[in-house]
Amino acid sequence: MESFMFLNLATFAYLASAMLYIAILIYGSKNKTLGLTATLVTASGLLLSTAGIVLRWIEAVRMDIGFYAPFSNFYESLIFFAWCVVLAYLVLEYMYKNQAIGAFVMPLAFLIQAFAEYWPQWNQDIRPLIPALQSNWLIAHVIASFVGYAAFAIAFGLAIAYLLKARNSEKSGEAEGTGIYAALPSLKIVDSLIYKTVLFGFFWFTIGAIFMGAIWANQAWGTYWSWDPKETWSLIVWFIYAFLLHVRLTRDWRGKRIAWLAILGFFGVIFLYYGVNFWLGGLHSYV
Repeated sequence: MESFMFLNLATFAYLASAMLYIAILIYGSKNKTLGLTATLVTASGLLLSTAGIVLRWIEAVRMDIGFYAPFSNFYESLIFFAWCVVLAYLVLEYMYKNQAIGAFVMPLAFLIQAFAEYWPQWNQDIRPLIPALQSNWLIAHVIASFVGYAAFAIAFGLAIAYLLKARNSEKSGEAEGTGIYAALPSLKIVDSLIYKTVLFGFFWFTIGAIFMGAIWANQAWGTYWSWDPKETWSLIVWFIYAFLLHVRLTRDWRGKRIAWLAILGFFGVIFLYYGVNFWLGGLHSYV
């Protein structure tokens, strides 16, 4: 299928993008040609992935399999996850004009995309959806949830960047770090970005995973909440990020403590997304 070709090309584009952003981090951001190339390659990868997702939907229509959304199984959701991460990163780069951050985000997007394309466990065929998935609420639920996931992924990358820069700053005695870490935004800005991306992700995760998920669950299974493993872990992840935002706003937690909470939260997201599906099972185990 044509969609596979575009999605495979997107994987290589994300790999090239990750390498370019790492080069920017190592050699500095003053090379405008390198910076422009990194942005263009990233945008090209996003366009290729977009084409692959749209073509997959068109292929489903041609197969006349009825209602279909191109993120209805685990393989497709991984593709959409990477797509959301890349789009969110490009918006962040445009807003803050610092490409060194890409060295901590685009490798993650590449790993997600490569995991989808080359892990032999996934069934990549287009298949008719089971009745529980044949709902417009599925589309709203998945899109909003993955916007939240993408924001949490970027907050995770920023948290790693913050901890590395803070450690370098402490060792060198330089407030903004030395060597490759000097190319990153100031610790204050990175800390603020972690908070803002978590806040953005928390809003969409609450709307998508909790609110819309409950409506879809009631439509599919006749109950808004059944303590299914996916629902339970969604609530756990929600509480982790709610705690992060609470201590930030009420106790003014900043710096390393917020960074570690962002990392903990994203590990929770990974378990919610992957671990629950393959280790705990339940109503949400669609491979």
